[in-house]
Amino acid sequence: MGWIHDVNAKVAKSPVGRWFQLEGSGHPKERKGSYFFTEIRAGVAAFFAMAYILAVNSSIVADTGGTCVCNGGPDDPICKGNEEYLLCAAEVKRDLVTATAAISALSSFCMGLFANLPVSLAPGMGLNAYFAYTVVGYHGTGVVPYPVALTAIFVEGWVFFALALFGLRQWLARAIPRSIKLATSVGIGLFLTLIGFTYSEGIGLVTGAQSTPLELAGCPSELVDPTTGLCPDSAKMRNPKMWIGIFCGGVFTVLLMMYRVKGAIIAGILLVSIISWPRGTSVTYFPYTVVGDDAFDFFKQVVDFHKISRTLTVQQWNIAEYGGQFGLAFITFLYVDILDCTGTLYSMARFANVIDPVTEDFEGSTLAYMVDAISISIGSLLGSPPVTAFVESGAGISEGGRTGLTSMTTGLCFFISIFFAPIFASIPSWATGCVLVLVGSMMMQAVTEINWRYMGDAVPAFVTIATMPFTYSIADGLIGGICLYIALNTLVWVVEKLSGGRLVPPNKQEKDHWTWRVQGGILPPWMVRLYGGKGEFWRDEPPVTESASDAADEEGTVKMNPKDCGRGQPEAALDQTREKDA
Repeated sequence: MGWIHDVNAKVAKSPVGRWFQLEGSGHPKERKGSYFFTEIRAGVAAFFAMAYILAVNSSIVADTGGTCVCNGGPDDPICKGNEEYLLCAAEVKRDLVTATAAISALSSFCMGLFANLPVSLAPGMGLNAYFAYTVVGYHGTGVVPYPVALTAIFVEGWVFFALALFGLRQWLARAIPRSIKLATSVGIGLFLTLIGFTYSEGIGLVTGAQSTPLELAGCPSELVDPTTGLCPDSAKMRNPKMWIGIFCGGVFTVLLMMYRVKGAIIAGILLVSIISWPRGTSVTYFPYTVVGDDAFDFFKQVVDFHKISRTLTVQQWNIAEYGGQFGLAFITFLYVDILDCTGTLYSMARFANVIDPVTEDFEGSTLAYMVDAISISIGSLLGSPPVTAFVESGAGISEGGRTGLTSMTTGLCFFISIFFAPIFASIPSWATGCVLVLVGSMMMQAVTEINWRYMGDAVPAFVTIATMPFTYSIADGLIGGICLYIALNTLVWVVEKLSGGRLVPPNKQEKDHWTWRVQGGILPPWMVRLYGGKGEFWRDEPPVTESASDAADEEGTVKMNPKDCGRGQPEAALDQTREKDA
């Protein structure tokens, strides 16, 4: 259509087009294939791929009870049936819908505006599960209370900001062994899958047992034995809510994704929710109880701005009695944030083709990490777990998104969703349970990249993967895997040194290459330019021209082989050495 082409051309030639480096803007680093309307369409596609986080994140974090106080007594110590507590938890869930939408809107918009990347941010899957089920615990049964956990996130965000500002974030991400980084993603995927199978935040397929760690469930929640938590044998796998979640929320969603239907995940969630909204059915989300009546009254408002009342700025800074546990939570949040955000941003930047093949960095990387870090701290003030880059941003990139206009559009969509809190707060757990399983299956893809050939890499990675779901703790899995990796590989190094190099594992050459050195240096480019006396140190260096590149080649500079793009220089150099030896 001619008018679309005209508008794209006019926007590209405007200051907006030059800022976002649209094609035709004349910017020396303009991004090929980036057009105004293409970016808008890509941002909407990314929103529909991410919109499920509004329901899933609020449901997961609401399981903590937030700031609600449990007075259940000895018969109900965690307030599973206490109406007053459950009403309070329902209010917390509504707060968290608003908080999730607000911080997703702000962080995604700022990522696009300042870092000019088509990557959107939202409270991270896996991080919210660790926050809800390990740190705070179901109905506050974890290691620290909800306000203390938010304090740890607030501090962690500013520490992350400092690491990004001074370039140490890249070094820390590189210092973690590759096998552990890959195993972390897989372990979190299994952890999310287990959560999706449970009653608290899923379809209720499994439950805890006495003679075995887990047991098949699938009975209606009212038939679960309150003492043992088990289902009677006659009622197992007879919960209609579970079957609706499996077929309408699971199988239907996967079929849509197989045919590459945009917004497949949100379509499956909405289908199950619509089936569950009518009252008087066996699968209704609004039973005729005090809690059900309260939820239905809120749902009937449809369009409403729900003000955050119970989770806004509730941090607790008196952490003396939680010193060790507070420190563990802080370190784990920081570590997982670095790995999760770094891995996702790099993969999305490579997908959008904005990676520098020499430094392995991407345009606006320092600003991107700074935006993410500040968003983490702001989100904690709203009561939200850590914000991170979302891999679902790939849906927008696949639609042609190449600049920050994509993520700004996604942010605006999240802002609009704030006014539909009654809808998102009324999505049942059996509608989102299979989404957690689906997300878990996507995160399993990294298992094929783990180096299973060398035991020093493979066993620590496996321990990391297995420990996370079996201990119901991401932190325990990370600690176990890293400690085992250090122990095994340090002992091999000591034996090799003591034996004068005679006792070495036969296939040690197959070990993943590891180095603390980072191509391009530890310090961020802006700091290097400042140290070098550049006047406008905040501006990127102009792109290398072809003639300059050729001149550098004539002086003997080695150009990287295109097949080595995306890998570190040490790995590429190691491969070249092996080829020469062969």
